[in-house]
Amino acid sequence: MSSSRPSLSQPPSRTVQVDGVTLRLAHPDVTSQDWIGQREILTQLLACWLVIDEKDLPLSPRITGVPGVGKTTLAMAAAQARKQPLYIFQCTADTRPEDLLVTPVLAESGKIAYHVSPLVTAMLTGGVCVLDEGNRMNERSWASLAPLLDHRRFVESIVAGIQIKADREFRCCVTMNEDASTYEVPDYIMSRLQPTLHLGFPAKNDELAILKYHLPFAPADLLSLTVSFLQDAHHLDLDFSVRDGIHILQYALKRMAQDPQHPLSKDAAWQESLIQVLGEEAQDLGALSKKRARALGDQGTLRGLGDFFFEDNDRLHPDR
Repeated sequence: MSSSRPSLSQPPSRTVQVDGVTLRLAHPDVTSQDWIGQREILTQLLACWLVIDEKDLPLSPRITGVPGVGKTTLAMAAAQARKQPLYIFQCTADTRPEDLLVTPVLAESGKIAYHVSPLVTAMLTGGVCVLDEGNRMNERSWASLAPLLDHRRFVESIVAGIQIKADREFRCCVTMNEDASTYEVPDYIMSRLQPTLHLGFPAKNDELAILKYHLPFAPADLLSLTVSFLQDAHHLDLDFSVRDGIHILQYALKRMAQDPQHPLSKDAAWQESLIQVLGEEAQDLGALSKKRARALGDQGTLRGLGDFFFEDNDRLHPDR
């Protein structure tokens, strides 16, 4: 089934017919989101979604990076740039194939109503779908998407007994967090999710602009303090993100505003917020970086026998 691309200001009809089966559509995400800095990766994502020939097909890339770095925001900005409706499906460990495709729901009349997911809604309406945190999803669910992610561009709903083809304007991407609490996505799926676009931490000026965008009411000195903290963390390969910075600022500002008669000082509120949001270890980034390196088995390069018996800063170390 194919349909023309809907306007962002005129949402599509809430139901469609496919092979005689009435499907109720999901609602698009109408959040407006600016993309600040790192223009190259936005250009790369938009390039993945170009179609340059009648026989060409768009790519379905995976966007990788640490949690909170802005992967979903990047995809949202790309959909906005293309002026297409956006649908986000949050993948979880217990996502089932029917959650991804078509779910039967018992209506008040006692009949079965078929509700389609944000993914299938994007397929039917020519929208953009972000499969968020895709590597939290199990292989059985991924298998149901295999024909969608190659040249066939369709899914089959066992529940509704229909095959659903993707509109020519349908676009898709998958975000994947770089952490341990995820599944290993099978190779036959990974080979379809190409290319890989890696989103790193923003530069200092970009990070400051992002914080100002989300918290325009925050004082300049607290913004600067937060950015300096985040940049130091980035340089030490710690995974504190701009999302963490936003939360630190939000809580600090709320604590300062809580008691106008006896407000906390800015420094005290910020330090308390840092501990509450990231934990006490975040007060010493250097020590935290070394601790995490040891936990990952990174013992560094031994310089000699003295390294077994002396600390690096020991003045009795033979290499000092």
